[in-house]
Amino acid sequence: MPLNIVLIHPEIPNNTGNIGRLALGSGCKLHLVKPLGFEINDTRLKRAGLDYWQHLDVRFYGGIDHFFKKNASAKMVFLTSHASKPHFEIQFTEDLFLVFGKESKGLPSEILEKFPDQLYTIPMFSQNIRSFNLANAVGIAIYEGIRQLQYHN
Repeated sequence: MPLNIVLIHPEIPNNTGNIGRLALGSGCKLHLVKPLGFEINDTRLKRAGLDYWQHLDVRFYGGIDHFFKKNASAKMVFLTSHASKPHFEIQFTEDLFLVFGKESKGLPSEILEKFPDQLYTIPMFSQNIRSFNLANAVGIAIYEGIRQLQYHN
C-alpha cells in the first residue's frame, strides 16, 4: 500500500526528519528533490528522525527535472495552499505520489501551472494563517490516503 511522499527543495531539517519518521511509520516512500536546505547528515535531521533514518525507503533526485524524468509514468497530486479542491477529493490509489513544496514558498509556479487539475489543498478555517507546517500537512494528507485505501470500502 505504499504511498509516496515527495518534498521539493525542503529547507528545514527538523521537518524532513519528522516526515521521514512519518514515512517509515506509515509505510510510505520518501522522495527528496534537491537542492535541500541542509545536509543529510545534519544533526537536527538525525534528532528528528532519531534512529529510524537507516530503515527509511528514501530516494534522492538532483532536481525537479530529474524527479519528473525518473517518475514520468507515476500518478501524482500536488498539495498547495493555492488550490481550491480539498485533499478529501483526492482519489488515493496504490503508489500515488503526494508532492509538497518547500516551507517558505511552497511549490514552484511552473508546477502549479503545469498540473492545474492535480492541485489540492488542506482546508484551513482561520484567515490568520497562510499554511500549515510542512510535517503536519504531510501527516494530514498521508493519513487521509490510508483511511481511504484501508478503511473506506
